[in-house]
Amino acid sequence: MTRQALSRKIINTCLEMTRLGLNQGTAGNVSVRYKEGMLITPTGMPYELMTEESIVYVDNNGVYEKGKLPSSEWLFHLAVYQARLDCNAVIHNHAKHCAAVSILEKDIPAIHYMIAVSGTDHIPCVPYATFGTSQLAQYVKEGIKESKAILLSHHGLIAAETNLDKALWLAHEVEILAEWYMKLLATNQPIPLLSKANMVAVLEKFKSYGLRIEEK
Repeated sequence: MTRQALSRKIINTCLEMTRLGLNQGTAGNVSVRYKEGMLITPTGMPYELMTEESIVYVDNNGVYEKGKLPSSEWLFHLAVYQARLDCNAVIHNHAKHCAAVSILEKDIPAIHYMIAVSGTDHIPCVPYATFGTSQLAQYVKEGIKESKAILLSHHGLIAAETNLDKALWLAHEVEILAEWYMKLLATNQPIPLLSKANMVAVLEKFKSYGLRIEEK
């Protein structure tokens, strides 16, 4: 896809993320791998005001276009691309239930077989660090190696996939899982989990399961 088409896709993804209730205001950010770096949403700009020209190119050394300011979280977007060569799109948001679980500093365990959308048997929660810092980027880099979806402690969610459609699908699925988990925690009852063997079987089946959309 051309830069203009990818930039429009980023904007449309941001708008859809808000429509789905996965984000509030300008809190989230979205990027795609592009050339020797990435295209990413600008800092502090409402999604509905973005144009293709608003989207910022940041190279793999962290150098960005003159006169533009990328999202304050650009460091951890680059960290994801460095850690996951299989991923070409990253979505970060403050989805309500994902953020709530992250405040509890909990992983989401194998409460349901759809946990396997992450590529593993749980959704990890990485330690807290101040937003926009190299320390947070390092935590993200380690966590994303384990799972395509991770919670950031006291913060929100990162979802990474081969393209934006799949990344948004993943983010939505994880928010649903987080909502279920919060409701289960509220019962104050022991939560039955799927076994390791159960999840191994599901993960094998998930090699040919998921959203089937390929970008042209």
